[in-house]
Amino acid sequence: KNDLVVRFILSKYPILKMSLIKITSEPALHFQEIDVKDKYNFIKQIGKGSYGEVWLVQPLRSKQIKQVRKLIYLKQQNSAPQTELEAAEREAKLLSSLKHPNIVSYIESFRSVDNFLNIVMSYCEGGDLYTKLKERKTKQQILSENQIVEWFVQICMALQYMHDRNVLHRDLKTQNIFLTKNDIVKVGDLGIARILDNSSDMATTIIGTP
Repeated sequence: KNDLVVRFILSKYPILKMSLIKITSEPALHFQEIDVKDKYNFIKQIGKGSYGEVWLVQPLRSKQIKQVRKLIYLKQQNSAPQTELEAAEREAKLLSSLKHPNIVSYIESFRSVDNFLNIVMSYCEGGDLYTKLKERKTKQQILSENQIVEWFVQICMALQYMHDRNVLHRDLKTQNIFLTKNDIVKVGDLGIARILDNSSDMATTIIGTP
C-alpha cells in the first residue's frame, strides 16, 4: 500500500523522480570576497535576526522573476563569533551537497566585500506550511486526505535522503517546511535560521551522525 502511495505521488509530480537519481555534482562554494551587488539585484528584505538579514534577490543575468533567490547575510564584524562563522561555512558546504527535489536548494555561498557570509538559496513562492495551515484554519478550509498524504510522503522522502547521508535536521516543524507555487514540499532552514537568531547550540544540534 505504501508503495502505491509513493508511485501515485511520483506520477503526479514527475520532478520528484529526481530523488531516485544519484547526483554527483560538486557544490558551488567559494569563500573569497565578492561584491554581491555585482551578482544580484535586491528586491526586498523579508527577515532580520541578531546576526543578519534575509532578502529576496534576483540574479543580474536573469529576467525571470521565478529565479529570485533568498540571500542570507551573516555579519562577521562585532557580531557572530568566529567559531560560529566557521561552523556556518562547514554547514553551507554540507547543505550545498544535498540535492533533492524536496529540500530547499542551496545555490552558492561566498563572503562579500562588506564582511558578510552570503548563502544563496532557492525561493519558495508558496510560503511555509505553518502559515498555509493557519490561513486555512482561519478560513475554515479543511485539507483533503490526499493532500495531507502527498505532503507527508514528500517530507519523508526528504528526511530519508538526508538520513541516508547521516544528516539530521533536528528542528523539523511547519515553519521550516516550505511550498512552491505548485504545492511541492521543500524542507529548509537546516541551521541557517538558528545562526541568524543567535542560537548558541547551532554548531552541535543542527547536523550530526545518527
